[in-house]
Amino acid sequence: MSSRLRFLFSLAAAIAAASLLAAALRRRAPPSGLAARLVPAPMAAAAARNRSFVLWLHGLGDSGPANEPIRNFFSAPEFRLTKWAFPSAPNSPVSCNHGAVMPSWFDIHELPMSSGSPQDDSGVLKAVENVHAMIDKEVADGIPPENIFVCGFSQGGGGAVFSGWLPFGSSVTERISPEARKTPILWSHGIADNVVLFEAGQAGPPFLQNAGFSCEFKAYPGLGHSISKEELYSLESWIKNHLKASQEKEN
Repeated sequence: MSSRLRFLFSLAAAIAAASLLAAALRRRAPPSGLAARLVPAPMAAAAARNRSFVLWLHGLGDSGPANEPIRNFFSAPEFRLTKWAFPSAPNSPVSCNHGAVMPSWFDIHELPMSSGSPQDDSGVLKAVENVHAMIDKEVADGIPPENIFVCGFSQGGGGAVFSGWLPFGSSVTERISPEARKTPILWSHGIADNVVLFEAGQAGPPFLQNAGFSCEFKAYPGLGHSISKEELYSLESWIKNHLKASQEKEN
């Protein structure tokens, strides 16, 4: 996996246990020789370049299946060859909820989340390592690394962040290579969010920009700790633009 791609998953920060779905996400292979007989090689290569993968990570206490309707917002032709995955976090004790066990990618020490809230660096790093297996599998399966998008809500925020925060500090960014700093980031946050405070979300993009990243930040007046249709349509457009740029680069 390239250093740029690997950072994308490190930035996802709130991800864990995606390898639990590895068997369920295994691509079905066509009968031996069938694809070669029916699809000319250049056409097959072009189709492979147009494939993409979206990994969506839910928030604290939620589940992957509950988020699957999100894919219905992505009906443009560019998503015809897109593979989606909605993994569920493992059940773990959560400190901010007095140790109650619930789906959680890593521990959260306090809510509401502010820009100065304590971080669970070790839990985040463990979560990141767990998801690498899932991403590596998709790359090995032929999906171009630049066509892979890690997205998520709140604790699941990734390369596309919705109502999220940065659960790590400069000790992590210091290890990021120059190539990885080319990873584009989309960050969206509701101004009325009282769970992950707007100040916590707003602090993320400048931190990343100071580290050399390109980060697009969008604020949504009146939006609380939730995700809106406007945000999803914005995400659709953002992914389409990056897929287009990827295809033009190949041509």
